[in-house]
Amino acid sequence: MKLLTAKVYQEIKIWMYRNARPIELALWQYYFENGSKEAVLNYLSYYQNEDGGFGNALEADSWNPNSSPYTTVKAINLLKKIEFEDNEHPIIKGIMKYLESNEHSSEQGWNFNIPSNNDYPHAPWWTYKNEVNSVEGIGVTAEIVGFIFRHYSKDSDMYNKAFELTEYLLGKLYNTESYGDMGIGGYCELLEDMEQAELSCDFDLDALKDKLVPVVNFAIVRDTSKWENYSVRPSEYITSPESIFYEYNEFIVSQELDYLIETRPQNNVWDITWSWFENNAIYAKEFAISENWWKASKAIEKMNFLRKFNRIEQ
Repeated sequence: MKLLTAKVYQEIKIWMYRNARPIELALWQYYFENGSKEAVLNYLSYYQNEDGGFGNALEADSWNPNSSPYTTVKAINLLKKIEFEDNEHPIIKGIMKYLESNEHSSEQGWNFNIPSNNDYPHAPWWTYKNEVNSVEGIGVTAEIVGFIFRHYSKDSDMYNKAFELTEYLLGKLYNTESYGDMGIGGYCELLEDMEQAELSCDFDLDALKDKLVPVVNFAIVRDTSKWENYSVRPSEYITSPESIFYEYNEFIVSQELDYLIETRPQNNVWDITWSWFENNAIYAKEFAISENWWKASKAIEKMNFLRKFNRIEQ
């Protein structure tokens, strides 16, 4: 079994301290150096707007300073990962305020992209196209609904809205195979959130699991030669041995763990597998900055993945 050595770990740590922006460095310290949640929250707060939503390139591929549902989901995900649930904290109160405004939402949920994206540097997929929201909004809405289940009281209007949207989302899951780029992940997060909110009496969570397992298995790209390009690797959905998707995927997960150890560039972290230049290089300088931000973020994900499967040398 291949292990990431102490020497390589130190190289990655040095790269993070030299290149990561403060929010990712605080996350690195939280996961690997007994850093505090307070430091993460402090740096996260700088990306929150007065309306309670998040913008300002927290989503590194979209430099729109305005609040958007997707970038707010990025903040929600971060809070979930550090297990921060305090409803009285200004960040969470702000998110609740933003969601209650129903900005950039419809009867089908929250939108994936918003018109003002076009006014700022961004990747091609963040160019505003309203027609993509009906599909790409699935994952955004699923994760927001999960946040509502975890943070709102059952007698609130927002909770009732989340309940209705869940019925809509589950209908989509069982009646279509088009989930968008983040839809499957959104359903996985929603399942976790509904389990935490103890909604098994309201929804058939076992049936949802039974549906998601083959969907996830089908989504994983098993040809490892394609992993150097943008593709769905096992770690997209299987982040620890406790994952409900790990069974029968043990071999492909092991392959990815070996692959990460084998392909890390010397004195660097892993490269990302996408760019902004599908059409032109109009934002070349901005992408160079965004690329480094992403490398730091993805390095944390990969190191956590390796750690959870005991692949980092002690």
